[in-house]
Amino acid sequence: MGFLGFLLLGLIAGAIAKAILPGRQGGGWLVTLLLGVVGAILGGWIGSLIFGGGLGDFFDLRTWLLSILGAVIVLAIFGAVTRRSRV
Repeated sequence: MGFLGFLLLGLIAGAIAKAILPGRQGGGWLVTLLLGVVGAILGGWIGSLIFGGGLGDFFDLRTWLLSILGAVIVLAIFGAVTRRSRV
């Protein structure tokens, strides 16, 4: 998967993660992109540990599911950190 494909994957995975998690996460498309890319990296790492294979091709279902799972985890951590810092 190329660099632009990975960025597109991160943007879409971050947007889906924001739609899955309840509440207001804030941030624009750039924050969504960064969270999604970090989530895709985390998801690929988790996939390589558990299943023995990380991210595959752009159109592979495993790639999308791992990226979305990683983005949800990163978004939950980001929400907990930013919520705690506002108090």
